[in-house]
Amino acid sequence: MRDRLYMARTTLAVLSAALLAACGKGDDSTLNVVAVGWTDAPFEKGVYLSPPAQQIRAATVEGLVGLDGQGRVIPALADRWIVTEDGQSYIFRLRDGTWLDGERITAQGARAALRRVIRSLRGSSLGLDLAGIDDIRVMAARVIEIRLAQPMPDLLQLLAQPELGLRHGGEGAGPMRMEREGAIAILTPIAPGDRGLPEMADWQDRIRTIRFTALPAEQAVERFNRGEIDLVLGGQIQDFPYTGSVGILRGTIKVDPVVGLFGLSVANDKGFLAAPENREAIAMAIDRRKLIDPFSLSGWTPTTRLVSPGLEGDLGTIGERWEELSMDERRALATARVTRWREGQEDNPPVRLRIALPQGPGSELLFQELSEDLGQVGIETVLLAEGTDVDLRLVDDIARYPRAVWFLNRLNCQARRGLCEPEADRLVTESRAAEDPAERAALIAEAEAELTTANVFIPFGAPIRWSLVRGDVLGFAANRWGWHPLMPMAVRPR
Repeated sequence: MRDRLYMARTTLAVLSAALLAACGKGDDSTLNVVAVGWTDAPFEKGVYLSPPAQQIRAATVEGLVGLDGQGRVIPALADRWIVTEDGQSYIFRLRDGTWLDGERITAQGARAALRRVIRSLRGSSLGLDLAGIDDIRVMAARVIEIRLAQPMPDLLQLLAQPELGLRHGGEGAGPMRMEREGAIAILTPIAPGDRGLPEMADWQDRIRTIRFTALPAEQAVERFNRGEIDLVLGGQIQDFPYTGSVGILRGTIKVDPVVGLFGLSVANDKGFLAAPENREAIAMAIDRRKLIDPFSLSGWTPTTRLVSPGLEGDLGTIGERWEELSMDERRALATARVTRWREGQEDNPPVRLRIALPQGPGSELLFQELSEDLGQVGIETVLLAEGTDVDLRLVDDIARYPRAVWFLNRLNCQARRGLCEPEADRLVTESRAAEDPAERAALIAEAEAELTTANVFIPFGAPIRWSLVRGDVLGFAANRWGWHPLMPMAVRPR
């Protein structure tokens, strides 16, 4: 075996480095953090978690590994790991510590917990991401092995997701303890000694409490502007116009350079939407380059591809669509398809599409652009709230790892997000069994081509994620995953 990854720093060493970096900062015993969402969101249970609930899960229920403030994989329950040369075996050495009830962390307990959480994710898109796991074995008292049916280069990234946190006796192992006060989650870092780790001198003087809650974006921004909140997390496009009121310090608005799915899922195959070429007409009519202009966001890149361009392993066989056509030519083709469909109907009915977008001023701006574009090809549009009977629905998800298969799994028929393409799902499943990397990549590219031809999803470009950050917040960094764990922010400025 060859140690291909990190002989990894321990969690304690990571925290110690952060504490040293904090020296010289002004004192602050509490950090007030708001996540954009509904009030009860942080306290959700179950498999499908909202972003505020993911924050609480990650803070209180560690997995084998975690993510730091820059989105990098770091030790958690496992303090080191190796990957075999063939990429099909990950061997983790668990830290010499305890669960919160004082019982030792063992390979048997960790394996049982990991098996439970993987079972709970079956049928979800994240469960599909984990489908390559073949077996989990105990190798020694504190060593477990994850065997794979084929190499999964992003397994560590997956194991670091909040949903993969491991419980013992119904509780996680930290690194923080939560108490609820109404709508507020009070999160306190757990002393190393209480986790079976070496004691740290002056622990209580070095850490601070985080008061975490969820609020609608407008209220969160108002409280930030009044100085009551230090950090606002999880803003999306529908909320972005609220940031126009932020004028406290230059640079407090942070936009994460994420990739993922941002576009319209086709919700049904009725009427005009029954034919793939008609669904393509909708995609052709949208001018993606001006779609985000009202938001004045620099650096946003549009795409007509289902999979974000330039990801690792992308063969480059699938490029941007309709590059040989001007916008006027694309719209002329779309108009002809709308006209042909109407003339083929008994009463020459109008093409009217109901589009579901999340509520917020950003959605209204986005809808105005879409309505104008589609109106130019003879399609009428109606804006409706989420959860209603609609024709097109916004999908806005950040990729958990940078591979094409993540995108395909989110559009899988099991995800039940709208129309899907069973042949694409079959090709993705076949790719999991392929031993040759080139064959796997070719099957994934073919699956993307099948989904593209089916026109069941109309991509715009990368998702938009923003935060509001005061200058003295430690542990926050914009990153490609849009992930900002709370534990690194619990370091008290000194």
